[in-house]
Amino acid sequence: MIESELHFPVKTKALKEDPYIIEASEAQRVALAERFSLSEIKSLRAEVMLTPKGGHIAAEGSLKADWLQPCAVSGEDFPVSVQDTIDIRFIPAAPPPSVVSADEEIELDVDDFDEIEFSGDTFDLGEAIAQTFGLAIDPYATGPRADTARKEKGIVTEGEQNGPLAEMLAALKKD
Repeated sequence: MIESELHFPVKTKALKEDPYIIEASEAQRVALAERFSLSEIKSLRAEVMLTPKGGHIAAEGSLKADWLQPCAVSGEDFPVSVQDTIDIRFIPAAPPPSVVSADEEIELDVDDFDEIEFSGDTFDLGEAIAQTFGLAIDPYATGPRADTARKEKGIVTEGEQNGPLAEMLAALKKD
């Protein structure tokens, strides 16, 4: 297994009652920015409570981050901030099924998507935070100069097309 840029191992048998605070160092932010194709991560901080619940460990808390991201249209960096909730379950890895048919359907519950399996008695809370951060990034986000860049490059938005084909389409829509 590859070690996470934000590695923060937690032992399941030694959970503390206080929140876990994970604040990415400069080196970790640089590595995560490279991983997620961001120009710079200015800050990344999570505060998480870990609570044993039955056969899993619930992780609930908040994530706050600020970064610079290239605009999907102009390529120019613009600032982005996020404050998000964390709601994850760490579950012990299930043994692989002995035989699985290619035609067999597997039903997933909506809560199954917020589960992270772990082996042994330790899980990586930092990697879970990194993945939560990654999901908060909009890969197609546009910055303040996106409209100007579209006009300069001749990119039009829906409904602004000109030319003979646009006129034919407009005539069809009138009927």
